[in-house]
Amino acid sequence: MSSTVQPKITAYIIAFNEAQKIAAAVNSVLWADEIIVADSGSTDGMVEIAESLGARVVQVPFKGFGDLRNQAIAACSHDWIFSLDADERCTPEARDEILRVIADPASLDMYWMPRRNFFMGRWIKHSGWYPNYRQPQLFRKGKMSYTMEPVHEGYVPHSDRPVGHLQNPIWQVPFKNLHEVVHKANRYSTLGAEKLTLRGRKGSMGKALTHGLWSFIKHYIFKRGFLDGWPGFIIAFGNFEGTFYRYAKGYEMDQAWKVPETPPLRRP
Repeated sequence: MSSTVQPKITAYIIAFNEAQKIAAAVNSVLWADEIIVADSGSTDGMVEIAESLGARVVQVPFKGFGDLRNQAIAACSHDWIFSLDADERCTPEARDEILRVIADPASLDMYWMPRRNFFMGRWIKHSGWYPNYRQPQLFRKGKMSYTMEPVHEGYVPHSDRPVGHLQNPIWQVPFKNLHEVVHKANRYSTLGAEKLTLRGRKGSMGKALTHGLWSFIKHYIFKRGFLDGWPGFIIAFGNFEGTFYRYAKGYEMDQAWKVPETPPLRRP
């Protein structure tokens, strides 16, 4: 009588100075056969927390999110990989669906996963935040890699099969508070400006304003953020800020402004 070997799965988590979030993320994937945390030199005690929960922490010098994710994949040992960010939480329903998928020999090679975002005390159902797919989050090792953009990286399929869709969502808690909204807009706009430069696109203050306004209108009106109340307004405004400063910072990088020189001044 032959026995079927259950495929094994690695959950990898990218995180940096996320001491307040990492425990919840790791605890939500304790069912995985291996947990990898890809860090870039955290100094807030996050590494010790992750290791105390059984995760293996690998240090990756930060060269952009695409490279970080590819390095995380390289550290994974098993045939299936589940990608999680520090602000995401697997749910029991998603866990059970993942385990059914990897146990089925007829399963596809990559799967999108819906995400429910929790912000300002509520599930955000509009504003472009549901189902809020990013790259496929469940995939066979070797069947997917990431593009090398510094932020908002894409993915490269290494399979001619279609990407499937899982039905059960995970949770994402993108912002602990409004301070983090502003911090992320600042950080991501800097990385976004670098991305514009890499693509040879010029920034300007006119582009900063028009693209920023369009981002606000898109999220608040066309993605029905107004139905999410004040959280929807803040999400749209945060997108305005991030987009505005992305192009403004790109313009600043192009101009390379210099302050006036100050010669030595002595008494006449």
